[in-house]
Amino acid sequence: MSWIITKYFITAAVVVLVSELAKRSDKLGGFVAALPLVTILALVWLYLENQPQEKIANHAWYTFWYVVPTLPMFLAFPALLPRIGFWPAMSVSLVITIVCFGLFALVVRHFGIELL
Repeated sequence: MSWIITKYFITAAVVVLVSELAKRSDKLGGFVAALPLVTILALVWLYLENQPQEKIANHAWYTFWYVVPTLPMFLAFPALLPRIGFWPAMSVSLVITIVCFGLFALVVRHFGIELL
């Protein structure tokens, strides 16, 4: 049980760190947020929990493919925010991400990559 609490604490600390950095510096907050910190933590947790190397490698592989269709959100959200406000911009950005993911999954399926 203490292992799970430790994992939650460290993972939450990363999110708090990013939000605190973003309050002080847009560029530094964005830079740290863009680092694959959550993925690195997940890979470390999987390794420390003695998961098979194949499972750890698959996590990194699929994370790469899942990141690609999320990128348009990072362009849409700042463009929409001043026009329609935070919650509508966030909602539209999430819909854009879902649509992009679905389309991307259909495209990469032709290359033998199954995301769904």
